[in-house]
Amino acid sequence: MPYWRLYYHIVWPTVQREQMICPEIESKVHEAIKRKAEALQGEVFAIGGTEDHVHIAVSIPPTIAISKFVGELKGSSSFYINHLRDNPHNIDWQRGYGIVSFRKENLEQVVEYILRQREHHKCNNTWPTLENYD
Repeated sequence: MPYWRLYYHIVWPTVQREQMICPEIESKVHEAIKRKAEALQGEVFAIGGTEDHVHIAVSIPPTIAISKFVGELKGSSSFYINHLRDNPHNIDWQRGYGIVSFRKENLEQVVEYILRQREHHKCNNTWPTLENYD
């Protein structure tokens, strides 16, 4: 098997940036995304976000197109959440996503940024490049 290490920061919002990711289901949303990413042979370094969007730092194998990878994460996570018996409301993802690649040397910085999403948004000190999904 060939060696590869491709690092990406991916972000995508809920439809119309509605606050659909309530605290009761946030960990379930993140776990569903992680499970699917790993099933697609991705290596997840961090997942975070707020009530209206998700960030993920991941290494994606070159055997799958990025658009397919992201589509699979979005589709499987919303399907899983929307079929939970105790789900307070459904999740719908907006079309599209933002993605930037980064070097291994920046992994720790990107992970820290993702894990502190609520703080960054509360203090209005987000990194525009990592928040763009248009």
